Amino acid sequence: MKVYYDCAPCYLRQAKEAIDLSTDDENLKMELMEDIFKFLSENYHPDAPSNKTGSIIRKMIKEKTKCNDPYLKEKIESNKLALKYFPIAKDLLNDNTLENCVKIAILGNLLDFGAFKLDTNIEKLIKNGLKSKLAINHVNLLEKDLKNHKNLLYLLDNVGEVVFDKILLEKIKEYDINITLAVKEEPIINDACLEDALEADLDKYGEIVSIGTDTVGFVYSEISKEFKRVFDNADFIISKGLGNYEGLTEIDLSTKDVYFLLCVKCLPIAKDLNLDLEDMVILKN
Repeated sequence: MKVYYDCAPCYLRQAKEAIDLSTDDENLKMELMEDIFKFLSENYHPDAPSNKTGSIIRKMIKEKTKCNDPYLKEKIESNKLALKYFPIAKDLLNDNTLENCVKIAILGNLLDFGAFKLDTNIEKLIKNGLKSKLAINHVNLLEKDLKNHKNLLYLLDNVGEVVFDKILLEKIKEYDINITLAVKEEPIINDACLEDALEADLDKYGEIVSIGTDTVGFVYSEISKEFKRVFDNADFIISKGLGNYEGLTEIDLSTKDVYFLLCVKCLPIAKDLNLDLEDMVILKN
């Protein structure tokens, strides 16, 4: 996905938030903002890839502040929220249909401190989400592909969200399919790394592999050679979250069956999908 007009203020808001969490040095903060303004002045244009642009800004902040995990506190809180609302989410399953399991996994995508401000009322968002229907619903297509494929690449998204993924992963295992779960190599915002996936016991559902980098979502040019082999050989993919959607829509997916599971949390995604904020989606490419 390319940048939209609305992306610019969002980059600056998220940059300020990350900088404030990373350092108390006011001079360094000013220096970083100058660097970010300069970068955006040279690289912000209609053809700029949205999540790659954001990834570069995040790495600039990480390198200058030497703070590897500024959202550590927020990730811990995210896990607490996930565990708190996991039983409520499970109660939504009047019966264990694939659609209900997909919906639970998408509800987990609400736990994203990268898209919302730190004081966002996550509790209210989750409760509202539990009452919502899927704005785009390609569950029937997903079920057909689950029956026709033997291997699945599952691109994980956020810490906390991965707790909700467990319900869908459990359901997918009923289709006798091998699952590979992809995580980030190092912390980036609140995205799940290996230790986060292991803490959620996701290794019981399949092999966990690293994409080899710490980009916001999926950036094909940045992933490791090892993961490129995994990705290139995958013909069936479930992609969680906005960052992965932004990155995957930048590449040719014509030989793959790819499903995007996400909650619409920003105006550019809403415009790109012609949907409303907080809509929940399972969309086949």
